[in-house]
Amino acid sequence: MLKQLISLDNPFRLLYHKSRAIIANIYYGFPSKKMIIIWVTWTNGKTTTSNIIAKWLRDAWKKVFMFSTVNIIINDSEYTNNTKMTSPDAFELQRLLKLAKNEWCEIAVIETASHGIKMHRVRGIDYDVSVLTNITQDHLDLHKTMKDYVNTKLQIFKHLIGYKRKPWIKKTAVINSESDYKELFLAETYDSMFVYWNGDKSNLKAINVVNDINGMSFDIEVAWPNIHIDTHFIGSFNISNILAAVGVFISFWIESDMIPKMIKNITWVPWRLDEVLNNKENFKVFIDYAHTPDALEKVLETLSDINGRKRIITVFWATWDRDKTKRPIMWEIVSRLSDIVILTQDDDYTEKTEDIIKDVLPWIERKESEDFWIITNRKEAITTALLMAEENDIVLIAWKWDEHMLITNKWPVEWHDKAVVNEILKWIDDNKILK
Repeated sequence: MLKQLISLDNPFRLLYHKSRAIIANIYYGFPSKKMIIIWVTWTNGKTTTSNIIAKWLRDAWKKVFMFSTVNIIINDSEYTNNTKMTSPDAFELQRLLKLAKNEWCEIAVIETASHGIKMHRVRGIDYDVSVLTNITQDHLDLHKTMKDYVNTKLQIFKHLIGYKRKPWIKKTAVINSESDYKELFLAETYDSMFVYWNGDKSNLKAINVVNDINGMSFDIEVAWPNIHIDTHFIGSFNISNILAAVGVFISFWIESDMIPKMIKNITWVPWRLDEVLNNKENFKVFIDYAHTPDALEKVLETLSDINGRKRIITVFWATWDRDKTKRPIMWEIVSRLSDIVILTQDDDYTEKTEDIIKDVLPWIERKESEDFWIITNRKEAITTALLMAEENDIVLIAWKWDEHMLITNKWPVEWHDKAVVNEILKWIDDNKILK
């Protein structure tokens, strides 16, 4: 296939995408210039934070458009993103922005991957608020080096002050003080900047944190009286996501006493440690889109710290065609922080499941049947994990989460991890399977 023979960073390929973006903007009349644009980017957490921001802004009676990897919001309507892309084709993005503008949306929250910037899918959009939480290894199939990956994300921050000014918003950056490469982003010029987490330069800090299996509470230390937060979410990474969103809200002059209510109203966002709640068994089941080393480590560390838990059983895959250098790193993490590991199929694309297994096996020190199993059929792998689980165990289904397709190297198959887990749990309960 010709597309596969031309590298992602081929100059002619990039020029083609740039031309498409320019034409798309002209065709749809540059709709972003009439909206406030919030740009959310990093390696992990984009979808969670995009959803938090969009849903909180709706609670503040704002008309909002959001495009994320997993879902699309236009005012009160929400749709599944079936493209499997964080940043869609320029024509599709501009079409959706135009549709949102026609629906009187005044704010757009756009989750943007480095692919979207590099391939010019977001060209022509004038950003107003840029959010960065962390940068860890990902997408080196496109960028080749971390330097290029970082510089690609830095572009939006560099140009933020120069984008078209809209009279009702300052050009604002929201930056994680504990993110790698943060100094590059902090060094740029903005009208306003919020630095969050617990570093020396932070003006949004989380203190008095209480974190258990049922949720978290903490105080946000800010310039005015502290904001107390109670949330259904668990894990320090979700504190980071909430702090990033609060930085955005402050830039919109949302009153501080509204923020705790808005946060408490959100009980679920896609892709991050979603617990299967209709589980009648005496163990916990979580589903998460942990697809980078940093995300996987944070999720497993969060589960490891839960009081009273016994074993962690992880159903996992590493990656397919893309950045293969992540494979040994992620397998070291999953092996170190899991008691039992089941290796299974994920999206194969052009690779074969068997070939991927052969590629990762040299990096796995465990011997098969010694708390490690290879079960290539994903449904059988999940079934095995749930049958294996005992009282107070935790089962983590990692990698796919809210995606609705499983991409084999032959054809797409309808698939949804949570639906499959619910089906298997019901079967276990109906058959009164004893362990």
